[in-house]
Amino acid sequence: MKAVYCNYAGRLAAVCSRYVSVDDDVKDILHDVFVKAFTSISKFEYRGKGSLGAWLSRIAVNESLSFLKRNGRFDKWIDDGRMPDIAEDEAPDMNDVPTAVIYDMIRRLPEGYRTVFNLNVIENRSHAEIAGMLGITESTSASQLHRAKRMLASWIAEYRKKNNLD
Repeated sequence: MKAVYCNYAGRLAAVCSRYVSVDDDVKDILHDVFVKAFTSISKFEYRGKGSLGAWLSRIAVNESLSFLKRNGRFDKWIDDGRMPDIAEDEAPDMNDVPTAVIYDMIRRLPEGYRTVFNLNVIENRSHAEIAGMLGITESTSASQLHRAKRMLASWIAEYRKKNNLD
């Protein structure tokens, strides 16, 4: 158990922090992830190298979503109409923008945007799957993703301008 914890704690904390932005909450969720994993180890099926990490990551995502649901975080989907002026489907130039900066930008997204963005972009979940997981409509999921991408594109453009990267 100690070896599993030492090998995966950092990676799983990073997974949890993609969904939850308060570090103390991430630590609580990480604790729950390992409790769940160790008590459910009989359900784990080895499918080759990386399967334990993938299984633990799925638990981390599910525990993070459960935390958000328990704390009423899905009650406040942001739709205030104040979107940055970015053209549709315009991909931002992320060259020379450090990964840590992009990661921080993702963590700053409003919870609804961040949750759907991570589930779609990082976890490769469809809007139908996301809708089922979060108890929202597919159109809400698509809207949240679109808004998240527009907000990130705006922040990346601001960062590039501020740091003379254009």
